Amino acid sequence: MGEDTTELARVKVGSRVSLPPATKKGEMSVEEAVARRRSVRDFTADALSLAEISQLLWSAHGLTSAEGLRAAPSAGACYPLEVYLACEQGLFRYQPSEHALVKVSDADPRQPLAEAAYGQFFISDAAVSIIFAAVYERTTARYGDRGIRYVHMDIGHAAQNVHLQAEALGLASVPVGAFDDSAVASVLSLPAEEKTVYIVPVGRPARG
Repeated sequence: MGEDTTELARVKVGSRVSLPPATKKGEMSVEEAVARRRSVRDFTADALSLAEISQLLWSAHGLTSAEGLRAAPSAGACYPLEVYLACEQGLFRYQPSEHALVKVSDADPRQPLAEAAYGQFFISDAAVSIIFAAVYERTTARYGDRGIRYVHMDIGHAAQNVHLQAEALGLASVPVGAFDDSAVASVLSLPAEEKTVYIVPVGRPARG
């Protein structure tokens, strides 16, 4: 699917790179993607294209209306999620409003991310990992402690979009929830208010 990711290597830390527009019509039905989706932990070394990365991130948290509504539902439209992309070219933060990536670091974070996830080294094998962090206060300010539940629901909606979109693109994914929170925060250099909740490695399946 289109451009490779070499452009991401040339982006300077703090700079932004626009992603290709996401497509709204694919070749696989929702029903087929649901039926075919499985957790996969064996990946090839092949990189993803920018178009594939664009589609995955848009499915997770991209804009779907002029009013700013997103691809996944959020309680009260509070949108507490921050989405990161870890790949060979570095660590990037997704900006939904511009459908763009901002480079956070030049270093490939996949190996230290796998180590922070208790040695789940398929994370370092996957072409990318999409990492969901949450700013709980965006939702709890409105809903109190009940908002904690809503944030977790928001992340579940967004992550499932990624899993189904990956399947529709002929890619493979796996949900990861087992990791050391402090270690992941250190790898990603997260602001104190952001808490990592979910990691989704995505790549080309090694079999099948």
